Parts: sequence; C-alpha cells; structure tokens
Amino acid sequence: MAVLVTGATGFIALWVVDYLLKEGYEVIGTVRSQEKADKLTKQFGSSGKLSFEIVPDISDINSFDHVFEKRAKEIDIVIHTASPFHYNTTEYETDLLIPAVNGTKGILNSIKKYGSQTVKRLVITSSFAAILDPSKLADKDAVFTEKSWNPTTWEGAQSDVSNAYRGSKKFAEKTAWEFLEENKDSVNFKLTTVNPVLVFGPQKFEEDVKSQLNTSNQVINIPLHSKPGDKLNNSQGNYIDVRDVAKAHVLAFQKDDLIGERLGLSNGPVNTQGVLEVLNEKFPQLKGKLADGPTPGEVNKTSGASFDNSYTKKILGFPFISLEQSVYDTAAQVLKKEGKL
Repeated sequence: MAVLVTGATGFIALWVVDYLLKEGYEVIGTVRSQEKADKLTKQFGSSGKLSFEIVPDISDINSFDHVFEKRAKEIDIVIHTASPFHYNTTEYETDLLIPAVNGTKGILNSIKKYGSQTVKRLVITSSFAAILDPSKLADKDAVFTEKSWNPTTWEGAQSDVSNAYRGSKKFAEKTAWEFLEENKDSVNFKLTTVNPVLVFGPQKFEEDVKSQLNTSNQVINIPLHSKPGDKLNNSQGNYIDVRDVAKAHVLAFQKDDLIGERLGLSNGPVNTQGVLEVLNEKFPQLKGKLADGPTPGEVNKTSGASFDNSYTKKILGFPFISLEQSVYDTAAQVLKKEGKL
C-alpha cells in the first residue's frame, strides 16, 4: 500500500511523511524540484519506502497526470497537502484563488483518469479558514463548528489578501466535495478533509528552522525575539500542534468512521500574552529580556467567536498536545538552532 503525499516539503507534510514511514507505509512524495527531493532523501535517510515525483507547478490543471500515469497501480491513498499560502501578493485571483482550486482539481482529475478504481481514500488539507465567517469573528455569541462554511464569494475573496487566502481554502475544499458528488459513480475513493486553526510546533528537521517561521509559528517567534519596550500586537485565535495535525491526516484514511468528515482541529484559544507566559515560565533565562505582553491579565482570551470542535475530538479519540508543550518545543528548537540553549 502506497500513500501519495503532495507538497511533501511543507511544514505539515513533513510530519505526515514521518508518521507514515514509522507506520511502515510506502510513501511517494511530490516536490517542486529534484533538489528538494534530494534534500528530503538525505533528511529522512535512504529508505526503500520513500520516493519522489517532481511536480513543478500545482496550478497547472494537468500537473499530476504524469505521476498517476506512471504510478497509479501503486497508489491506494492520496494525502493532498499542497496549496499556496503567502500574503505577499496583490494578485489575489492569480496567485491564491486559482492555484488553490486548480491544484485540487488537478489531483482529482488525475485520480479520475488513472486511479478511479485503485485510489481508496483521499485526505485533503483544508483549513479553519474554510469554516469561519469573517464578519462574525468579533461576535462573542457566534459559534463555528465542523459544519460551518465561510460564506465568501469569489468576488468577495478578492477584497484583500486575508479574504483571498481564506477564500482559496474554501473554494479548494468545496471543489473536492462537489467533484465527489458529481463523480460518485465513476470513482471509488472516499474523502475526508482536515481543517486546522493556527498550526504551532517544531519543524520536523532542526536545519529547516529559519529566522522567519511559517505564518502560524510567527505568533511564537515574534515574542521570542522581542526586547523590553517593544510593542507587540495582540495576535489571537485558536491553536493546534503540527504533530496532532499530521496524526489526524493518517487516522483520516485509516478509520472508516472518519469517511466524509471535516476534521476541525483546535485545542483552544491562544493570544500573544499566553505565549509570553509560557516563554517566561519555561525559559527562566529569558525572563526580563522579552517585551511585556499587549494584554496583561488577559491570557489566552479571545474577543469574539468560538470554535466548537468537540465532535472532531470525539471521533479522532486522542488527546491533543497542550499549548505549553507546543510553545516550548517550538521555542526550544529555535533557541537551540541559534546556539542559545
């Protein structure tokens, strides 16, 4: 049984690959270049169970065809993590919306063409961004669940970069559910999506720690590198650890009772003040060397809507990593890389 993992160099994907290899699966990863394939081969160690295929541009609707044409008979499971995520653009449709939708359409069309009878399960990395309604974020009475959908339109998603990102996740996920409904008589696979909130946690490999981390981990990285007198923004939201996200991706295809589900991954609220509390407590050498928090006494309180993912926690059936552990592991890895620990 082989598992195809798209976007295998990603923050979440690397942990997914690690879990799969430890459980004895054969893993086929897609990467954008041979250089990236060589790096991952070196990082994971030469294993007969890990191989790579080059997919330079997932926004090309036919980008996955050659992978399935070559290896469809091997692939039982597809975990599609590849999707654009950056805020440094004003071309929202070109750089975020279309690539996200085409990346999903591409993998679906390739499965239909070459693996309609052999691919059994498809797991797609979506996001809480596809669930939330931005207009209700400040509403204390609003409660989002796994059944909620971001109501944005294609036009509305082009109003600014945040809405474009959120829209890209919504439309990519909608594409998958609609494709499955329209093609249920011609494909065999069952679908599950994974919808995490802010994803904290260490990089799989310490050498991948950079001065700027993935967007979610910057909520930890910025306070970690602050100085007394710095004015910190009050970042707030919900968090989940990357290792739990990876674990959920694997369980998503292993457990039949997760078929057809949207797995809303969150382990509760977090804000900048809460992150600073952990940093000061867990790293005594930093006490007095970091900025004061923006909301003294308001630890991990969020001013607005909440996310009730009790259903997901119940059907997944494993405890999530605590905020203290997630922040500690993330910060400790950074400090070690910088020679400060």
